[in-house]
Amino acid sequence: MRITAVPRTAYRNDGRGDWIRTSDLHTPSVMRYQAALRPDWVAHLGSRTNLGKVRRRKGKAGKWVGRLLTLLLALPALYLTAALAGSLVPVNRGWTEPPQGTTVYLADNGVHTDIIMPVDAQGLDWAPLLPRSDFAAPDPDAQWIAFGAGERHVYLNTPTWWDLTPRTIWAALTGGPQVIHAEYVTSPYYAARQIRLRPEEYRRLWAAIRAGFALDDRGRPVPIHHPGYGPADAFYRASGKASMLHTCNSWAAERLRLAGVKVSAWPPFVDGLLWRYRRAAA
Repeated sequence: MRITAVPRTAYRNDGRGDWIRTSDLHTPSVMRYQAALRPDWVAHLGSRTNLGKVRRRKGKAGKWVGRLLTLLLALPALYLTAALAGSLVPVNRGWTEPPQGTTVYLADNGVHTDIIMPVDAQGLDWAPLLPRSDFAAPDPDAQWIAFGAGERHVYLNTPTWWDLTPRTIWAALTGGPQVIHAEYVTSPYYAARQIRLRPEEYRRLWAAIRAGFALDDRGRPVPIHHPGYGPADAFYRASGKASMLHTCNSWAAERLRLAGVKVSAWPPFVDGLLWRYRRAAA
């Protein structure tokens, strides 16, 4: 086997050096012989290669961390921007409130919206579908009924804001099964807004709310075994899912849209829904 060496003057920092020309450069014995001839070059090459790998790993990790932080900061901003746009853009643009009709109300607690309707109006009666036996002790003279919807875990386990937990916050954001809350009330005095509807609009609203209930074999809403927030309210199973994209307020907006009422396209927050309607009479 003939071995020749490259003069030392040929050694440069471009990766070339005193490498050995042989008929087989891939045998372990030749590699060890090369390393013996130029141990300084092998160490030099190895150290620079390893250092470059470490730097590349650190650079990639830093990029991913930066991208993750950017995404976490961008998501709330995008959500709020979409909520603002959805609250300003209307659907059913041509709708106008009639001078006469059946009045329904919108009540809120600053976060959640309820739709308040007459128990019996336009030939449509809620009492047979939601019998008072489903409720603990409703007022037998109550002539109004309020409806709201929300995520099951949040609705059932958060009667007050003091009951809010990280788990309920997570459920509200990520979503879960939807439930409907119904309450017999004696008066809509606490409502924030009112909307007067034509007979056909009222019937469509009634049908849209009824369609949200999960029904049993007899076609009746299915109550959930829960004590409720008070003696006059109850929870029912519902179709669909609630989440940060399908909130209680967007649920109410969707019922009004199906009724044909002018409403914000996507109002996840209370103010985005209520601002379009007349203030309720004191």
